[in-house]
Amino acid sequence: MSIATEPRRPPSPSAEPECDVYRALRRANPMLGILDELGGFYATSLETVKGIFRRDFQWREFLEQAWFISSVAIVPTILVSLPLCVIVIFELNQLLIEIGAVDLAGAGAGLAVVREIGPIVSVLVVAGAGATAMCADLGSRKIREELDAMMVLSVNPIHRLVVPRVLASTVVAVLLNGLVTITGLIGGFVFSVFVQGATPGLYISNLTLLVGFPDFISAIIKAAVFGFLAGLVGCHLGLNAKGGPKGVGDAVNQTVVFSFLLLFVANTVITTIFLELFS
Repeated sequence: MSIATEPRRPPSPSAEPECDVYRALRRANPMLGILDELGGFYATSLETVKGIFRRDFQWREFLEQAWFISSVAIVPTILVSLPLCVIVIFELNQLLIEIGAVDLAGAGAGLAVVREIGPIVSVLVVAGAGATAMCADLGSRKIREELDAMMVLSVNPIHRLVVPRVLASTVVAVLLNGLVTITGLIGGFVFSVFVQGATPGLYISNLTLLVGFPDFISAIIKAAVFGFLAGLVGCHLGLNAKGGPKGVGDAVNQTVVFSFLLLFVANTVITTIFLELFS
């Protein structure tokens, strides 16, 4: 007994040549590849922002990711912030000692730690520890075809996996910024008073000489933007990992590099806007 089957439709003759032509153009002009990657990152970012305002937010995933990022980032953040803040404050105090104004060490420490060191250090650790872990997790799911299975089941991977991770990275970065600020100011106090001879009362009273409420708002905005970008980069590269385990490792390495680049670009833009508005 024979079963009649529908004849298979031949593939479109123009589909494969177009793919070959596009590959050839990308090899000939690397700029096309860069624009393609930027377009993919923009699409992921737009879909993530839209997913934040959708219903059925994954609270459990958000809390698990926030706890994970915090657990791997708190100790490195403290260990990085202490020597970095001490080095910056030491160099600044050396200049103040030369002009006989070492009692203004608190003003310089507050300005350096609150405005720049706090947001940058916190998100450097988040990008180096949290974003890379998110990239590895999503990349392993990608090569195991778990993300494809989710799409078959009509589950949006962006809304289910990316949005909670990005928001967790943002919230943890803001909280770590406060931790770095407190740690840096305390370390600067100990070093300035007991090593370089600053007056304890003047150090504390001068903390707000150059730093005001707008500076704290700027630091919070910086930390939130930096954490958001680091989470987006890690999730985007994880979702687009190719080439098996080696491709996942390459995506993790790219996460660190691209996160740091975006961090410094965003820091320049936000600092310039802040100085123009509140100078």
